[in-house]
Amino acid sequence: MKKRICITLAVVLLVCLVLTFAQLLVMPKYVDNPEGALIREYYAEKGNHDVIFVGDCEVYESFVPAVLWEEYGIRSYIRGSAQQLAWQSYYLLKETFRYETPKAVVFNVLALKYGTPQNEAFNRMTLDGMKWSWDKVRAINASMTEDEQFLDYLFPLLRYHSRITDLTEEDWKYLLSSPKMSDSGYLMQTAVRPRTEEPEAGRGLTVSESILPKTAMDYLDQMRLLCEEKGSELILIKAPTQSWGYWWYDEWDDQICDYAEQNCLTYYNFIPKCEEIGIDWTTDTYDEGVHLNVTGAEKLTRYFGKLLRDAHGLSDYRTDSASAEAWTPRVEQYHARKEQTS
Repeated sequence: MKKRICITLAVVLLVCLVLTFAQLLVMPKYVDNPEGALIREYYAEKGNHDVIFVGDCEVYESFVPAVLWEEYGIRSYIRGSAQQLAWQSYYLLKETFRYETPKAVVFNVLALKYGTPQNEAFNRMTLDGMKWSWDKVRAINASMTEDEQFLDYLFPLLRYHSRITDLTEEDWKYLLSSPKMSDSGYLMQTAVRPRTEEPEAGRGLTVSESILPKTAMDYLDQMRLLCEEKGSELILIKAPTQSWGYWWYDEWDDQICDYAEQNCLTYYNFIPKCEEIGIDWTTDTYDEGVHLNVTGAEKLTRYFGKLLRDAHGLSDYRTDSASAEAWTPRVEQYHARKEQTS
């Protein structure tokens, strides 16, 4: 009887190991598509950050933590991901507070234009990288499109099993570990593709479109209350990029200004500040003005860092030996990556 039980347990264990191996093998490694690697990389650096950024591509391609440290001694991390929706930012922030309590949380407001789940591929880039917790469970339930199933997140093998016939060398090479794709959450872009003409907003908004969705604004309010509870300052921003595909309308901006005023929050819309920041759309963008490249991101980071220091009282930790020991290799890695990709 005992022998039969041992054999059964051994078979079950073997099956579990095989399924786990298969799941690790078929899951995307996000080496060629690094946006999907950003969320999981936080866990290697969690803790002791003065500033946490949450939001979409307008944070992880616009702000450089290495520069914030070099110029101002501000310790920061970007918990950004592609098309990160407001509820995803909220649950990521809740999770982050389990590891640390930053002095400031910076949220980019562009995602507030979305009030419903959008796209499975973008969902995956945010949610697959989160560690399992009730925050991840709630984020999945809030994010799933009509065609998605919770079990596919719980057991990714169900979703990715078809990749078994399309495996690449990278799937084997990075089976157990993947290369670091970001610099404290910043995804570097060194290419230069100038904006050749001023962007136009295109069609106007309908009455319903002019009002930011209630669902998104409710999650913004939950972020505000969470930050109040934890003693962190919530700072709202709009990155300086303005293009036909990601237009930030005056009607939306007015609502954010009103919300910030009513709740005693600071809101920075950097779009009208491009000249003051020093953004040059012939050199500081890699995709005709949709996003900033590394030179543009460094300019914006220096500008924002001064605001964080002067207007928000962020301290300089460059003389703190423990902080310097942690940040010196991060800064070196940033400059090495910049030199290699330029």
